[in-house]
Amino acid sequence: MPETTMTMAAAINSGFHCAMEADDKIVVLGEDIAEPIGGVFKTSKGLSTRFGERRVRSTPIAEGTIAGAAVGLALGGYRPVAEIMFFDFVTLTLDQVLNHAAKFRYMSGGATPAPITMTTTIGTSHFGAQHAQSLEAWFMHTPGINVVMPSNPVDAKGLLLTCLTSPDPSLYIQHSALLYSRKGPVPEEYYTTPLGKAATVRSGRDITVVTYGTGVGLSLEAAEELTGSGIEAEVIDLRSLMPLDFGTVFESVERTRRCVVVHEATQFLGPGSEISSRIHENLWGELLAPVGRVGAEFTPVPFSKALTNHPTVDRVVKKVQELVC
Repeated sequence: MPETTMTMAAAINSGFHCAMEADDKIVVLGEDIAEPIGGVFKTSKGLSTRFGERRVRSTPIAEGTIAGAAVGLALGGYRPVAEIMFFDFVTLTLDQVLNHAAKFRYMSGGATPAPITMTTTIGTSHFGAQHAQSLEAWFMHTPGINVVMPSNPVDAKGLLLTCLTSPDPSLYIQHSALLYSRKGPVPEEYYTTPLGKAATVRSGRDITVVTYGTGVGLSLEAAEELTGSGIEAEVIDLRSLMPLDFGTVFESVERTRRCVVVHEATQFLGPGSEISSRIHENLWGELLAPVGRVGAEFTPVPFSKALTNHPTVDRVVKKVQELVC
């Protein structure tokens, strides 16, 4: 299969082109997604030119309406994509997505699927407290919705194509800090990355670092730094947060007997809370130390980079050393 080096943004755009060529029931709704803008982060660049504005439609600034229209389209036999510009604005869609779309297939005994893909972007600290929140735990807590967050271009395209074929609603989360900073070879043709299957991106014997999204690059940097003190960390990229691949996590932690969970969401009641709890419940007799967590502090996201509350390489290194040394 031919490959091209792409940014994550380009890989997502390629995924949309592949999916919409393959399925004329896929339609895309969102603010500024049609040409000439092609989306604020350019992930929908060229779609309206190629597929027309009946299938790629820019909307008013009304996230609840975008989600409601997507629900109606899904019930009418389409596979809508609802682009919500920033994750923070997804709060305006919660009733439509979590209280309705996520429950339709369950309540109808499988007769009424809701194949909606909602895409959104997490900002960095300079976007401010209302444009940079990581709210994935809210959606992971609700049965009936897939939640994915890629860390690299090849998974960005593959996970998008998988979400677009799911009978259940999917939340596809991309991070603005990764969209143009990560490049890699991506197949030009249609392929999928399975939900519920984590990837081991670095092998190690002393501790397992479980992470996703921006945490992957951070954890790999920390793992390299830790080699200087003789610590070999294994790094697992979850990729899919719901369903979550506990099998791969348990297998790794059973070998290393130590674990740290790293994510940009707040540490208090973040995804690491459930992951840590599951590891303790299933492997408590094997662990050499309690599971550690490195997440954002329990504050709004500060604008100043000097005050950032997000995980850092130093914080990950320090936590690993606390558990291993």
